[in-house]
Amino acid sequence: MDDEPLSAEESLNLIAQQNRRMRRELGGGPARMLAAWALAWIVGWGFAYFATRTGSVPGWVAGVVVAVLFAGAIGYTTYVSARSGRGIRGPSRTTGAMYGYSWALSSIGLTVVDIRITQFGSLSSDQVSLLWSGTWLLLTGVLYLAGGMLWQDKLMYGLGAWMIVSSALSVLVGFPANFLVLAACGGGGFLLAAIVYFAREKSR
Repeated sequence: MDDEPLSAEESLNLIAQQNRRMRRELGGGPARMLAAWALAWIVGWGFAYFATRTGSVPGWVAGVVVAVLFAGAIGYTTYVSARSGRGIRGPSRTTGAMYGYSWALSSIGLTVVDIRITQFGSLSSDQVSLLWSGTWLLLTGVLYLAGGMLWQDKLMYGLGAWMIVSSALSVLVGFPANFLVLAACGGGGFLLAAIVYFAREKSR
C-alpha cells in the first residue's frame, strides 16, 4: 500500500529539514565565514595595535600575524564557497561567481594603487598605515553593500554601511588607533553579523 501524500505543512517541514541538513553538509551559511573573518580582524589587528602601542613586539611580527590570519580566512572562505557551489547551476551560480571575481579584481586593483602611492615617498609611515587600512576597509564596505543589494540582504547591506563608517573613523582617529578601530569596529561588525546569521540558521 502506497504511503499517503504529505500535507502542505509536512512538506514545508521536510523542505526546511533538508535545507538545514544541506547547510551542515556544505559547511553552513555565511555565519561561519563571517566568524572566520571576525577572528582574523579582531586577533590580527588587535595584536598589531598592542605591538605598536607597547613596542614589545617588532612591527614585522605583527605584520606576519595579520598576514597568516588573513590567509587562513581567505582559504576557509574559498573552501566553503566552493562546497556551497556544488550542484548549483544557472543564474545563481553565475551571480555568485561574478561577485567572487569582483572581490578578487578590486583587491588586486586596490593593492596596485596603494603600493604606487606608497612608492612616491611623500607619506610618512603613519600616513601609509592610514591609507592602507582606510582604503581596504572602504572597499570591504562597498562590496558588502553591493552584495546586500544583489541578494536583497538587509543585514549584509547594513554590514557594508558599518564598514564604510568604520573606514572613515579609522582615518580620523589616526595612527595607531586605526588598528584598534579595525579590530573593534571591523572585526566586531563581522562577529555581530555572524551571530545574527547563525541565529537565523538555527531558527529555520
